[in-house]
Amino acid sequence: MTTFQINDTVGAIVRDRPSLSRLFEQAQVDYCCGGKKTLAEACAQRGIDPQAFLVQLEAYRETTPAPETNPSDLSLTELTNHVEQIHHAYLHTELPRLGKLVTKVATVHGEKEPRLRQIQDIFLAIAAELTLHLMKEEQVLFPMIRQLETSDTVPVFHCGRLAHPIQQMELEHQETGAALAQLRQLTDHFTSPDWACNTYRAMLDALQTFEQDMHQHIHKENNVLFPRAIALEQAKA
Repeated sequence: MTTFQINDTVGAIVRDRPSLSRLFEQAQVDYCCGGKKTLAEACAQRGIDPQAFLVQLEAYRETTPAPETNPSDLSLTELTNHVEQIHHAYLHTELPRLGKLVTKVATVHGEKEPRLRQIQDIFLAIAAELTLHLMKEEQVLFPMIRQLETSDTVPVFHCGRLAHPIQQMELEHQETGAALAQLRQLTDHFTSPDWACNTYRAMLDALQTFEQDMHQHIHKENNVLFPRAIALEQAKA
């Protein structure tokens, strides 16, 4: 029995079966910022046969148990709490640590590998932008979503409809996704050179983990939280 079709959006596929994100990561198929693309479109962008990839997805789905917690099963309040407790908490801790790490590696090895200075500049810019992004979600957007869910009618928000701040968050997600792609390219897909020291290798490992977490983070917001919040607001209007 076929569960997915090549005309399904990649965001919906991962939304319904989060564990499949592993295959999308391995194939470097964008399921977070590019979640609105169909599987056929996303595969074509990567030069992958969509039918062959669909077979892989089905095989993985049949042999891998479903996760205990699916973000789609959570209420909007539970989902905003989940994003804050898992992904925001990770970023609040990891951004300062990783910032020091990329700066140290660029300072020590920047002459031998000039791309390290580019990596430093890009990461520090991402960190600064994400710090503001998290603040806007935690102090403005997420409280609005929680208020909407617990209200009988649509609350009067200072920004008008939820679609306005959500559109801004999605734009910032796209910018972060583009920067993550640059980091992957500049690090040769997080591959360390033969001469790399342990700190260099630790930086690459941390950057790869950072990329994977951001993909999950953006996916949960773009493809699960935001569409559901907008639909609820429309239903209550």
